[in-house]
Amino acid sequence: MTGVYRSNPQTWKQMESLVREGRVVELRRRLCSRMTFGTAGLRAEMGAGFACINDLTVIQSTQGMYKYLAKYVPDLKTRGLVVGFDTRAQTSSGCTSERLARLTAAVMLCKDVPVYLFSTYVPTPFVVYWHNGAQISSPHDKEILRCIEESSEPWPESWNEDLVESSLLRRDPLEDVSRWYMEELNTICFHRELNAMSPLKFVHSSFHGVGHNYVQRAFQQFGFPPPIPVPEQKDPDPDFSTVRCPNPEEGESVLELSLRLAEREEARIVVATDPDADRLAVAEQNDNCGWKVFTGNELAALLGWWMLFNWKEAHPDPADTERVYMLATTVSSKILKAFARIEGFHFEETLPGFKWIGNRIHELKKTGKEVIFSFEESIGFLCGNMVLDKDGVSTAAVVAEMAAYLHTKNLSLKQQLINIYEIYGYHISRTCYVICNDPPTIHKIFSRLRNFGGPGVYPESCGDYCITHIRDVTTGYDSSQPDKKCVLPLSRNSQMVTFTFQNGIVATLRTSGTEPKIKCYTEFCAAPGERDISSLEEDLRKVTAALVEEFLEPDKNNLLRRSV
Repeated sequence: MTGVYRSNPQTWKQMESLVREGRVVELRRRLCSRMTFGTAGLRAEMGAGFACINDLTVIQSTQGMYKYLAKYVPDLKTRGLVVGFDTRAQTSSGCTSERLARLTAAVMLCKDVPVYLFSTYVPTPFVVYWHNGAQISSPHDKEILRCIEESSEPWPESWNEDLVESSLLRRDPLEDVSRWYMEELNTICFHRELNAMSPLKFVHSSFHGVGHNYVQRAFQQFGFPPPIPVPEQKDPDPDFSTVRCPNPEEGESVLELSLRLAEREEARIVVATDPDADRLAVAEQNDNCGWKVFTGNELAALLGWWMLFNWKEAHPDPADTERVYMLATTVSSKILKAFARIEGFHFEETLPGFKWIGNRIHELKKTGKEVIFSFEESIGFLCGNMVLDKDGVSTAAVVAEMAAYLHTKNLSLKQQLINIYEIYGYHISRTCYVICNDPPTIHKIFSRLRNFGGPGVYPESCGDYCITHIRDVTTGYDSSQPDKKCVLPLSRNSQMVTFTFQNGIVATLRTSGTEPKIKCYTEFCAAPGERDISSLEEDLRKVTAALVEEFLEPDKNNLLRRSV
């Protein structure tokens, strides 16, 4: 290990410091476990140790990937590998996304595998994953992890970053992919002439990440002038110096610079991409009423309506709707299910994580089906199917076009959202979570749920509310199915139980794939015509509180409560 860490003096210093300070627990955390595939690939903090992202673990992971690909992809040395990077970095460990990308490329190049390494930072959607363009899922992930464990000793040439400049097998796909991507945007742009005449102004924040240039070009491809950039946030900054948290999902508190600029510029809509530009937040200025920051579920209602509206305009024959699909992760709003029930298209749920959505889109396309919209509640959206991942760049342009169209009808985004709820039923959601740093406690909590009324007997009620169905994707149980078996794939490595209540509330308790959290998602799915919003919100609040108190028992289990 000494020789390996001395290849990067910064990580070596980190380890020396931890040893010198006697931080045994932290050393054990970093050195006695490895990164694993979660809901979105191998993810961890940057820093020294096998459980973190650093030069060594990236080299090991890439060597494992090479070993797996060499075995299962016969034409690997013809097809090659695409490598992209964003702008994140950690000075103390010497880790930058670009350096890690170059090391990834070096591992493949030293094995004579062609590498398409982008010459500059790009949005995540520019980089495809598996050969089908979707993220890696089971069983590939487990096999790749096994190969990584068998490839822990770095090959001598794996450290040779100079191969990126010297190898004839290295190519830069930036120009081609950028052109193809912008051309492909035409498939989800429906009103270019209208866009060019729109009086609406837009502000965009790239949150110190990669999104600025690409969102500017996407707006122009749709016929709009470029959006007004937030000057303090448009250029990459790995320290994210103007925000307390580089996550636009956090709402108005992290969008402050964007909202103030929009007010000065008299821009009605703010769009904000996260640092790698695969997620999107949207805010709208309401007349004399401040700002409305839309949740992921609310934006999905608007975007789902918009994509269906334009599909129907282009395909007036009702028979065409039979091949239309929309997808959402199971912890997301059921609003698309309500659309499908009334409009006659197909809706499907997937496990959490866009890897499941991307792979399902690929399967459906092979059978002649067309997925026109997909989303996850954490502001991840895909309009159409031009890429098989969530995409903040294309969605930003789609939101602008939708807002411009609605403006010609004297409607705001918020007003249209109310119209949607009037037709398809109000869908009101809440999200909260508890922090638990003790895995045995998490196991005990979910084991209690599965044996609540005796061995193998789940709860029949929560608070004053009756539970009608329970689905447990960890064990494969679903009380709503005739054979009591889940339609969704098993997810044995995480805990996830969904409760459907008699009053229309759907609630899910699940463990996070990347953080020590138990998340609670609740939604009231009201029938069309039910308009007593305050009553719906009160029932949802009571059920959410009862779920946390009765099923998670925060005080008894020493859990920290958090709301979102």
